[in-house]
Amino acid sequence: MRPMIRAAAFALAAVLLAACSGEAVRYYTLLRPSATPIVAGQAAFALDVQPVRVPATVNVPELVLRQSGGEVAVVETRMWAAPLPDEVRGALAAELTDRLGVPDVSMVSPPPGLPVYRVLVDLQRFDARLGSGVRIDAVWTVLDTAAGVKARRTCVSSVTTPVAPGYDALIGGAQDGLARLAADIATLVGSLRQAGDAARCPG
Repeated sequence: MRPMIRAAAFALAAVLLAACSGEAVRYYTLLRPSATPIVAGQAAFALDVQPVRVPATVNVPELVLRQSGGEVAVVETRMWAAPLPDEVRGALAAELTDRLGVPDVSMVSPPPGLPVYRVLVDLQRFDARLGSGVRIDAVWTVLDTAAGVKARRTCVSSVTTPVAPGYDALIGGAQDGLARLAADIATLVGSLRQAGDAARCPG
């Protein structure tokens, strides 16, 4: 079964199960209300935020909660508004454009001569514990496309965000965790702009 068809089948099954249980399905996004992905004016450079890899365990339409030990729970009445990799990429792109004041040109051709920094993110852990916290572990790379491997840095970030009880607090914790990851990436982009191949990973 193709991935898109499989995802649609999962979503339909979740909606049907929720209907049978009498509880309405709720949809969540990782894009923070405060993020402003549209950038106006003349930018000194641009970003190219690539598709994000997420762990297969959580790459489903429903929210997946970490339980004790190695157990996880799929919440059939709580779903992502878009596929999780798209949610994560969109949230990171919005945070980065907001922090750096430059556009994400991953879907368009940048103006000739405009420096572009490519961002690649491998989310290796995305653990959500209801009423406890959200942990995000990521390996990520920033590449100055003009300088090539001379200005390429691969870094590691680990972010844990405590949360209050409830799903809204859990989603807020995930949004805050991704914002902190974006802050690390933005710091490195700034270092590459200033120091070139002498730039180092934050922290």
